[in-house]
Amino acid sequence: MEAGMVKKINHMKRILIAVVLLLPGIFLQAQNQVFRIDNPDFKKSPYTGMTRRHWKDAALYMLKGAFGYIKQIDDPMVFPKQAGKSYPRNESQKTTEKLEGLSRTLFFAAPLLREDGDFTINGISVAAYYRHHIAGLVDPESDLFIRPRDKNGGPSQTLVEFGALALSLSIAPELLWDPLPKAQKDALAETMISYGDGPTVPSNWKFFNIFVLSFFRDKGYTVNNSLLEEYLQKSLDHYRGNGWYNDNPAYDYYSMWAFQMYGIMWSELYGKKFFPELAARYTANFRELGKSYPYMFGRDGKMIMWGRSMSYRFASIIPFPLMGYLDQPGVDMGWMRRISSGVLLQFLQHPEFLQDQVPTLGFYGAFEPAVQGYSCRGSVYWMGKAFMALLIPEENPFWTSVENDGAWETELKKGTVVNRFQQGSDILITDYPNSGAAEIRAWCNVKVTGNWEDFRGSENYNRLSYNSAFPWQADGQAGEVAMNYLIKNQSGKWEPLRLYQFRKFEDGVYYRDVKLETDSLVNLRLADIPLADGILRIDRSMGHLPVELRLGHYAQPRKNQAIRKESRKVKGYEVQIIDNGIYQLAMIPLMGWNSMETITSTGLHPDAAESAVINVAGKTVPGISETNTYASLMLWKKSGEPFTTEELMPVKKLKLNTKEHSVLVTFRNGTQKQLRYN
Repeated sequence: MEAGMVKKINHMKRILIAVVLLLPGIFLQAQNQVFRIDNPDFKKSPYTGMTRRHWKDAALYMLKGAFGYIKQIDDPMVFPKQAGKSYPRNESQKTTEKLEGLSRTLFFAAPLLREDGDFTINGISVAAYYRHHIAGLVDPESDLFIRPRDKNGGPSQTLVEFGALALSLSIAPELLWDPLPKAQKDALAETMISYGDGPTVPSNWKFFNIFVLSFFRDKGYTVNNSLLEEYLQKSLDHYRGNGWYNDNPAYDYYSMWAFQMYGIMWSELYGKKFFPELAARYTANFRELGKSYPYMFGRDGKMIMWGRSMSYRFASIIPFPLMGYLDQPGVDMGWMRRISSGVLLQFLQHPEFLQDQVPTLGFYGAFEPAVQGYSCRGSVYWMGKAFMALLIPEENPFWTSVENDGAWETELKKGTVVNRFQQGSDILITDYPNSGAAEIRAWCNVKVTGNWEDFRGSENYNRLSYNSAFPWQADGQAGEVAMNYLIKNQSGKWEPLRLYQFRKFEDGVYYRDVKLETDSLVNLRLADIPLADGILRIDRSMGHLPVELRLGHYAQPRKNQAIRKESRKVKGYEVQIIDNGIYQLAMIPLMGWNSMETITSTGLHPDAAESAVINVAGKTVPGISETNTYASLMLWKKSGEPFTTEELMPVKKLKLNTKEHSVLVTFRNGTQKQLRYN
């Protein structure tokens, strides 16, 4: 064979090999294609194009991904394990993994079955599939078999999943419960009631007992009514006002996707029938969330990354459609749907949301710092709670109202900042009309040393604030930090602040005290002042030891272009700016800080492999008030229009009064604020 021909054949072989190697990636990319809106309706939904029909499409899109692992009716809902701390970590956890996959994907299936009980995926009847596996829970020959709770058995993940299953059985009993033979029903009642009629965790978990006991009571089985009433009352005791429940110990989305969702759904399904007075209290609490919760979402319909179980993502929106249960003339249902559909698309149209057709454990893509060890890959389908929205009829105002921007159009005026302090929970919700961002400051006071729930003191909770435009970045080993302080502790390691104590909200200033976990002699008094374009921080070190400390702004992910870095000097102050083509962030140290730098990191941000954050650094000098007062401006605005001098320097003067422990802030617009730390 001629040398030229051999060379040509070898070249063709290399091309063929390359194509073969690329095929799996191309196939996977096709499998993980983001959700597309078919024939969007921009007349009814001018911002998202999403109507009730598209919500059904979205639920089916998610369910089809899960059924990609179901080739025959016996196959369990088990998905590829994500590397990291998620379970199963041993064989004993695999039955629970299967139970989670079953009960949580049913959150997507049950509302769809109410609409069409005969639909199939991959040639498998969806209703028949779930009935088959529900029956397997009480079949000793099945891999799904769950034994009744031992007499002295405590609360477990099985209780959680049985509570979820009871909720789905409650909304689609004609397809999931009624067709089962009596023997299977009786066996399910025995097993599920054994968990429901038992101990629980003093948190939102009580609702798992409540739904199990309520469902079977409604079906004519004997249940422990006194325990049911006790758990209902104790769940109400978690309420703190303005729509917020405390999940013992934290405030987070569990207040909304657990307490508020369960409370109103239980009231509608069972409460009005069995315990009308308690149902009335849950309903009254639910009505109050409209005063605060919608303001926690950005104008663009994005949710804030905050708290544990972030992998549940758009479960956060379920209170909004459930408002359709009530007659609330003051609630703008077009705004509620705009927020809800916006959050759905925040994730469904993000290219990293799915991997192997299944949502990742993380926020956008896989993100280990936001994962807790109680989660398996199937845990993510808890987000299917959002599709309980389909219980709301199509003629309800939630679906018929025209989408709008609600308070962002009518109430939140450009050039201002709007704070909503939540009495009882001490939460501060802040809206920034100039940028359309929403922000929250909330409780965190948990030690991580020796604590198996160390996530409660991690970045999930310990940031100074959380913002809809800037998802939190994890701390780096070299001292990189975003929206928190790091203190170099006695072991020479950078330690974040997490032991906060709320003091007061006064004259637009949010005051907290905070101390270092490993050394309580290291402590600061914090003052956050939200401004129209960011935050003015004026914090004071009250400790008696010299320590190194760092403070970070929000972080920027690298998106479609390299992050541009800029340094300026404005009215004698150093300014650093980073711009990723979407937002610009600026930081200006005003007092106490020795240096400032922009740090590029890899693997710390939930929205990109590469990110940047501006940090300032200093050192406390005990006894010198001017040195131990740390003032800084953390500003932001959309990309495309440079910061003006006026925007970068809204502060004219800071005057310290060491005797009164106060700071007088004079702004360039002539207004003043007197900060009092006592």
